[in-house]
Amino acid sequence: MTVPDLDALADRARNLDTEGRTIVGIGGAPGTGKSTLAKRLTNRLNASGTPAIQVPMDGFHLADVALRERRLLDRKGAPETFDAHGYLALLRRIRTETQNDVMAPTFEREIEQPIAGAITIPPAVHVVITEGNYLLDLDDPWPEVTAELDEVWFIDLDDNRRRSRLVDRHVKHGKSRDEAQAWVDDVDEPNAIRVATRREAAHLVIKE
Repeated sequence: MTVPDLDALADRARNLDTEGRTIVGIGGAPGTGKSTLAKRLTNRLNASGTPAIQVPMDGFHLADVALRERRLLDRKGAPETFDAHGYLALLRRIRTETQNDVMAPTFEREIEQPIAGAITIPPAVHVVITEGNYLLDLDDPWPEVTAELDEVWFIDLDDNRRRSRLVDRHVKHGKSRDEAQAWVDDVDEPNAIRVATRREAAHLVIKE
């Protein structure tokens, strides 16, 4: 698929042969537009009568206080700066707990911090769209995360556009342009290279 055709993607998610809830993951390097596509797809599913909700992997970012304790604040966004086991536990709850509300965290970019219990997943939800960088990663416990997803779709975006987006994002949230460029080069880009090695493991590649 060369462009994100929302109707085609919504049909694909809606018609996956799953037991109970469907969980679709949207992966890709930092700055590829995962959250934007997940939001648009969730809205399209709801508008067409399929109850859906977006649950970001970024809600499992470690808070800055925990990153400082681990001396990881300058690597924020790397795999070890997430509570991957917590994310896995949530996906399993989403899959099995269909008789009660399940609460999930989100990530607030204005303060660059996770917020617990911000998303309610009610029993009526049929499709959950989750997005994040490491949905196809091979380090423990990410393969178990992958196994909980019915499909993983990978967004492929030109590297120059992606890096430009990231710099603009960091500037928007308080960094100087020089600081933003340095962060993209030193932190985001190694993560992007790692994510890109798993592109071919996706069920679907969406070229932006």
